[in-house]
This record gives sequence, C-alpha cells and structure tokens, in this order.
Amino acid sequence: MATGEWMLLSYRLPREPSTPRIAVWRRLKALGVGKLGDGLVALPLDPRTREQLEWVAEEVEQGGGDATTWVARPGQARQERAVIEAMREAVRGEYRELIESATAAVAAPSGRELEKLRRRLRKVKRRDYFPPAERERAEVAVADVAEALRRVVA
Repeated sequence: MATGEWMLLSYRLPREPSTPRIAVWRRLKALGVGKLGDGLVALPLDPRTREQLEWVAEEVEQGGGDATTWVARPGQARQERAVIEAMREAVRGEYRELIESATAAVAAPSGRELEKLRRRLRKVKRRDYFPPAERERAEVAVADVAEALRRVVA
C-alpha cells in the first residue's frame, strides 16, 4: 500500500484572471492528485507522474503563478495512509457511479452507451493509483454491458 516516495507540486496562482486557475484545477483533478494542503498536491512518484506535475508547474508559471516540484517521503506511515485513502475514496465514488450506469445499461444495451462506459472507465483508471475493490466490480459491470449487447445483436 505504501509507495515511499511522492512527487509534490506546490503552486500559487493569482485570483484574476480565473481562467488559468480553473485550467490548473481541472488538470489536477484529472490526474487524481492527493491534496496535502492549500496549493500543495501529491502523486506517487514514477516517471509519468513526475512529468505530469512538471507540466502542470509550467502551466502555473505561464498563468502568472509560482510553482515548484519536489520529491518527498512522508514523515509518518499514517500520513501516507491518510493520503492514499483519500485518493482511493475519490475514485471509489466514480467507480460506484460507473457501476450504476452500467447496471442500468444492461437492460437496453447499445454500442454508443458501451463506448461511453468504456471511455469513463479508462479515465477513472488513469487516475486510480490505489485501486479499491470497486474497480474490479466496475470492470465486470462494463463487461456485462458488452455481453448483453452481443446477445442483442446475435
């Protein structure tokens, strides 16, 4: 469960104009960062997350803000567990919504709906660094839609 090292981004953007601030917030949300405090976020360290947070840092600077990236280790294991659990909980809710949508789609499956569900699943999985049990259930639910569509088409 523990990762050991984390990539941190400390950033600050001016209130106005709001467009860069909103763009950075959306980007960080899409990456699935763990929020450590105001203007301080973290991702488990690997080459991909390092590059992603460095890109966001550049985006912050282009928006007139200040940003620094750091590689760090938590001081206590419980602190790391708290960040991991918060990140896991964020995607857990998204998986639950996906499971509900897929369960409803089984009754009247369509190719369009199946592709939409697959796209949503891929997006959530990209920001899922610590998979909860709901991940596997969401994969099964989307596969059930695909199977229901095969039965309708056949």
